[in-house]
Amino acid sequence: MPNYRRAFIPGGCWFFTVNLLDRRQTLLVDHIAELRSAVAATRRDYSFAIDAFVILPDHLHAVWTLPPGDTDFSTRWRLIKNRFARALPRYEKLNDVRIARNERGIWQRRFWEHLIRDETDYARHIEYCYINPLKHRHVVRVCDWPHSSFHRDVRAGLFPNDWGGDVAMSGDFGERQ
Repeated sequence: MPNYRRAFIPGGCWFFTVNLLDRRQTLLVDHIAELRSAVAATRRDYSFAIDAFVILPDHLHAVWTLPPGDTDFSTRWRLIKNRFARALPRYEKLNDVRIARNERGIWQRRFWEHLIRDETDYARHIEYCYINPLKHRHVVRVCDWPHSSFHRDVRAGLFPNDWGGDVAMSGDFGERQ
């Protein structure tokens, strides 16, 4: 089994990117209630603070802070992915490897995480979450994307409702198209 280099800082704060296996799918927004339920159930079993969360059709970004002494973000993501997958009907095509491992063909196997290093890094990753729907041209204003904790942060007075403004985005931003 591969030995991935991960930072395990008890009570740490991380930025995550989690992708669908088939990036042409829109499962995350099509089944938003099931995803929210999977996250809520996981938080009941393994608490964590959601500093930011944005759900796009084919991927999501999150910033989490774990409880003091806890480093186990992997179990939380495994549970969220499994709970979400179990809530969906089985219609995806599976390759031989996924069949042999009894896996669904919904999520990419892993996720990307980044340990938040300081307040500037924290702010940059929160803002990245919130600007992401604009970057992918789903909306022209951040406040128009419904599947984001941005609205919670506006209500808390952390961001103005017009944060991000009306901007024209161009470029591919280093992501696969």
